[in-house]
Amino acid sequence: MKILLDECVTKKVKELLLGHTVFTIGQMDWQGLKNGMLIKQAEQQNFDILLTIDKNISYQQNTSKYNISIVVLNCNNSTIESIKDYIPNFLEQANSFEKGKLYIIEK
Repeated sequence: MKILLDECVTKKVKELLLGHTVFTIGQMDWQGLKNGMLIKQAEQQNFDILLTIDKNISYQQNTSKYNISIVVLNCNNSTIESIKDYIPNFLEQANSFEKGKLYIIEK
């Protein structure tokens, strides 16, 4: 899977997503893009998943109009210590995510 890490997700998460092609916003030179434009750019670059911890994205975007899965890790902060607890569940479910849908991952 081709995964884009949102700006709020530490780039250290890349090391935990072995077997996937993972890019950061910085690598794509997309810093500062608002969510709608970011999702559009990611979709155009054939990303399968936008991985974020931004819980507000579900209220701000109509995800069904995009050809990408949006996955929210339901953690309290962006430290690798917090995020790493959600990665096993994310990896377990990653192949079942459907494009145009938003998923919230719990521990």
